[in-house]
Amino acid sequence: QVHLVESGGGLVQAGGSLRLSCAASAIVSIGVMGWFRQAPGKEREWVAGITSFGSLTYAASVKGRFTISRDNAKNMVYLQMNSLKPGDTAVYYCYADYQTRWWGQGTQVTVSS
Repeated sequence: QVHLVESGGGLVQAGGSLRLSCAASAIVSIGVMGWFRQAPGKEREWVAGITSFGSLTYAASVKGRFTISRDNAKNMVYLQMNSLKPGDTAVYYCYADYQTRWWGQGTQVTVSS
């Protein structure tokens, strides 16, 4: 079983930045880790992913503004979010692919205009 705990959400003005962190329980060989988000009344949307080898992928809506990174030694994944927009407001969920997909509990990000 993999436990994921997110932190770093909050309220920020448009144009501002936040850094989300996700700590995974000490499991070796976790595959892809990354982030989804879900805005009120919308489906959960994939945001970014990173493999254990450091290969990065981003949703078109965040590319150039968000940066995902990973520390394999600490089983941590981060999401640096810059130039935030009100449309980025959502609950952000960390995920990890290890035998199955595991989810964190989510952290709220609110961007005010």
